Amino acid sequence: MFCFFLKISSAACGYGFTLISSKTTDITKVWGMGLNKDSQLGFQRSRKDQTKSYECVLEPSPIPLPLDTPQETRILQVSCGRAHSLILTDKEGGLGHYNITSVPTKLGGDIAGVNIVQVATYGDSCLAVSDEGDLFGWGNSEYMQLASITETTQVNVPRHLPFKIGKIKDAACGGTGNAVVNEEGNVFVWGYGILGKGPNLMETATPEMIPPTLFGLSDFSPDTRVSRIRCGLSQFAALNNRGELFVWGKNIRGCLGIGRMEDQYFPWRVTVPGEVVDVACGVDHMVTLVKSFI
Repeated sequence: MFCFFLKISSAACGYGFTLISSKTTDITKVWGMGLNKDSQLGFQRSRKDQTKSYECVLEPSPIPLPLDTPQETRILQVSCGRAHSLILTDKEGGLGHYNITSVPTKLGGDIAGVNIVQVATYGDSCLAVSDEGDLFGWGNSEYMQLASITETTQVNVPRHLPFKIGKIKDAACGGTGNAVVNEEGNVFVWGYGILGKGPNLMETATPEMIPPTLFGLSDFSPDTRVSRIRCGLSQFAALNNRGELFVWGKNIRGCLGIGRMEDQYFPWRVTVPGEVVDVACGVDHMVTLVKSFI
């Protein structure tokens, strides 16, 4: 049962399901609700029929985790894909372990023994960032998300992505494209779709840097840099250190918030009445967390 007095520290939404977590040291740390047809919430068996999983969970319900020391472990982040979930802890290592699984399972591959500080997923691909700025990926590669390391369309375990673009500080997965920010605050994109460098770049297997001037860097603002990157199904959002929001990609149902319905091929600043602190991208909408100027 969900404890309403707990402080929620992380939340994420997938395709019809939601995860929330708390940094508590209690046994229960993560709750899920919504669709569970593919066991994306980690509930593997129905009490009525042991051969079937719960297809829908109507209220926040605790998700059991395979932790060796649960009362000494905290949840740092949850992230949701199309039909899978990722949970990052501070001590112990979706998928990435060869098998389809209906319960949370510790990851291996190239991230075994690596201190992961961020995870990202949205469609069917996953990215992870280490404390040393290395990038790891696994999952679907139909749109060249992982083509730098393999020609196959599926990667079953986390693999190190040997990009020569500096230390990674933030990463994001979209439906068909990925994006990262390095320690210099530069944005790199790869995959398929409207990637942010105009209509002539619609697919690439290696990261392409978007000119920093498109995110507010100028002679008058030489210290401006991107601090956060986010992806939706087919759109991107970047937040710079001045609290300014930039978006690009497919403008499904006006989800970019730029005052028109056309797709946006380059980063475009969104007019927001406040300092943007964070942003989240859905299938056809976006939400921003804003600090008021007043």
